[in-house]
Amino acid sequence: MPDQLLDPTTLGDLLRVASADDYDRWHEQIRRTGGCADPIHLTGWTLTKDKTTGETLHHYSTDSEPGGRLRLACGNRRASRCPSCAYTYAGDTYHLIRAGLAGDDHRDIPATVREHPRVFATLTAPSFGPVHNRPDSGTCRCGTHHPADDPALGTALNPDTYDYAGAVLFNNHAGQLWQRFTNRLRRELAARAGMSQRELKEAARLSYGKVAEFQKRGALHFHAVIRIDGPDGPDTPPPAWATVELLTDSIHAAAVHSYTSVSVPAVEDQPARTFRWGTQLDVRPVKAFGDGSDITEQAVASYVAKYATKAAENTGTLDRRIGELSELDRHQVPDHTRRLIEACKLLDPLYPDRRLWAWAHMLGFRGHFSSKSRRYSTTLGELRQARADFRAAQERQALGLDEVEPDTVLVLADWQYAGHGHTPGESALAATIARDLQHNRETAREALRDQPAEEREW
Repeated sequence: MPDQLLDPTTLGDLLRVASADDYDRWHEQIRRTGGCADPIHLTGWTLTKDKTTGETLHHYSTDSEPGGRLRLACGNRRASRCPSCAYTYAGDTYHLIRAGLAGDDHRDIPATVREHPRVFATLTAPSFGPVHNRPDSGTCRCGTHHPADDPALGTALNPDTYDYAGAVLFNNHAGQLWQRFTNRLRRELAARAGMSQRELKEAARLSYGKVAEFQKRGALHFHAVIRIDGPDGPDTPPPAWATVELLTDSIHAAAVHSYTSVSVPAVEDQPARTFRWGTQLDVRPVKAFGDGSDITEQAVASYVAKYATKAAENTGTLDRRIGELSELDRHQVPDHTRRLIEACKLLDPLYPDRRLWAWAHMLGFRGHFSSKSRRYSTTLGELRQARADFRAAQERQALGLDEVEPDTVLVLADWQYAGHGHTPGESALAATIARDLQHNRETAREALRDQPAEEREW
């Protein structure tokens, strides 16, 4: 049962659901979704027939399901919306990133990719004004020793002089700035290798996987795994001149080059701006698992996966689009974040092509939170398809159809969308199911850690 006390309405609905004759089947449906907080409801049927004889091999209809509906996981990546689906998304992202670092036999990424030059780089936003922080000295410029959980951290020391407009415009153009950085990085690599860009394409390929993260001040920065491969990707060795040192030097040069900037023209009372990366640039080599380094393949993949399920919620903003500014009062949005959102509203008519108000809940950012180059590793789509194929095989086995040749089977189906979500009582029960599943995962993970290293299957 839920840990917190439930209001009478929710408790009454919970008892109604739990005492229903079809509760066990409802519980099974929700367990199969991982305890999804906002499942998709479908109505319909599917019919499996033998093409040759016309024999019905299997028939399923939602008529016999609780409420006449089949519930499927929503698949939302945001942990603030659905923790269970976000857990699955994070797991897929982990495997995607780690496959590009350690290889994956199932997806034709050789383990020799570990020998390729690869680094973990963090590119940050520039300053838009001093904010409350925890410097090495321990004392903020305001004279306070801020605890780690102080809500003042990241907020402007002087809100009247902080460049809120610049902050949201930077977030809005961050994707374009990243593209210019990767283009310049290829030029820097070619220059250090003593070849043209055309020759570079024939000798090496630059691959990356990245994720965006919002700092508490509401400014975006990117964490990226960057790797040099041979010309055909991870299954070809990089040229002899490709080293971690050369890659690191090229990243530093590309990040500060004048080409790696985005100019925003002056509009009415807004000055012209040129955005570049901040001065805090961190580039570290990625080490293999077990060598004592903090920047290991597992650590990097876990770090990227963690932020792939987040957006700007750590700043206090909403996790959905904002209709009216009055919503900020109802949700008690902090003042610093409010000013960033208000800046989006103010600037929206001045830069209509940037759609700042539509992305105000993201503090102006409208790009992909996680992305990768084409040949970095596998794709999220391939990982999801592999999971779907596995479950389909399980289902065929359960129905006794695993030995039937797929080419001899005809499947007819008709599905209709019938809504989404839970009633209050269902929501409380689903949260309990999700917690139980998470506890089981953590127990299994602890058992795996207790095994000798050579027996683990990562």
